Amino acid sequence: MIFDPHRTVFVVLSFEGPDVYSQAGGLGVRVKGLSRAVAQLGFQTYLYFCGDPDLPSAESQENGRLVLRRWCQWISARHRGGVYDGEEEKIRDWNASLPPSLIEEVIAPAVGSGRNVVVLGEEWHTSWSMSLISDSLYYRGLRDRVVMLWNANNTFGFHRINWTVLALAATITTVSRYMKFRVWERGHNPIVIPNGIPRAWIRDADPEAVSDLRAAAGADHFCFKIGRFDPDKRWMMAVTAAGYLKRHGKRVRLLIRGGREPHGGEVLTHAQHQGLNILHVDSPAEPAGLAAVFRQHPEADVVNLTSFVSDPMLGVIYPTCDAVLANSGHEPFGLVGLEVMAAGGLAVTGATGEDYASAYRNALVLETDDAIELVTELNLIQQRPKLAAAIRRRGRTTARTYTWEKVIDQLLLRVEFAAAQQAVRLPLGPASGVEIPGRRPRRSEAPLG
Repeated sequence: MIFDPHRTVFVVLSFEGPDVYSQAGGLGVRVKGLSRAVAQLGFQTYLYFCGDPDLPSAESQENGRLVLRRWCQWISARHRGGVYDGEEEKIRDWNASLPPSLIEEVIAPAVGSGRNVVVLGEEWHTSWSMSLISDSLYYRGLRDRVVMLWNANNTFGFHRINWTVLALAATITTVSRYMKFRVWERGHNPIVIPNGIPRAWIRDADPEAVSDLRAAAGADHFCFKIGRFDPDKRWMMAVTAAGYLKRHGKRVRLLIRGGREPHGGEVLTHAQHQGLNILHVDSPAEPAGLAAVFRQHPEADVVNLTSFVSDPMLGVIYPTCDAVLANSGHEPFGLVGLEVMAAGGLAVTGATGEDYASAYRNALVLETDDAIELVTELNLIQQRPKLAAAIRRRGRTTARTYTWEKVIDQLLLRVEFAAAQQAVRLPLGPASGVEIPGRRPRRSEAPLG
């Protein structure tokens, strides 16, 4: 492998990141898992993101191999609503301040010590900065030591990207065949490199916690849905199916966690019109707390979790439910479905970017937006428990093939192609061994321009 840990530094650029403040969807989960896994494989790794304004601007993890650099914090301090609050102002500051600091603080020292650098930009917010970085590297005579990739996780912001300029600056990648076709529509042919999951996700939850939570739910159909309140996520389909089941005499528990999006109000109003009783509650820290909520409110058909749900909590919820409804109509990859499989749950997916999902083998795959199709599938797994158990087992097997370690193997091979494509000059001998300092970036303290 040409790009080995001794001669390669990784830089990930993403608006979303590992902080609660910085997570709005699958992108934050992706870059958290990717950057950590790359560092654990021995690569010096930097993750630049719009972080929590109250946390340090620079933080080392993984024995110093992973350095988090929280950008735009002075703006985030005035916009407490999350990573995309003050979005346009953050984009301007990111473009003005990040490229020169990244080159001065990370790239130039890395090249000086005999290393190559791989820069991976994520989503439309970073498209301009990728071009600015590439141009600056040319001016400084460093471009032939840096491999640049830009990754599309969704179609958000596609209309704002200068695709011709971006394609000159970086090799374009994406996360599924479905997204490959969407980028094709823009006149470019990207490389598919799938998402991954941490190996730690592949574990069995505490059986007592699972048993207690399932008993507390006390439902014929216990389902969970998590994601942004966006029409593409088919929340209306999920709620309509729950209402249909209730009207036909079934006891339903639909546990949900959405976001701050306006569509959430429409979803909850629709649930009421479907005859469903709704309970709003902060997310309990432990499964026992959620079980207590179910027992205290047996009349609640829909339990709406209004705050952040931790990974350990999800690791219990996923296998406890009869099904996790990742039933999107437009899904670039479907990371939730893969996480559900890893935890031993049963995923209900759509049929767009979920390349890993195979109907009735490792998941239930919905082909339409008709709520009756979802009702049929939920009745199927209730009536055929052996099939449901087999789907869960095969889902776990599938998840093992998508651990970040295996995905990164693919990524490194693609990086070699991108290096050749970009005429990157590779070092002939070992790196000098000089560690790249984890210095704090010199960031602007006021809006520029």
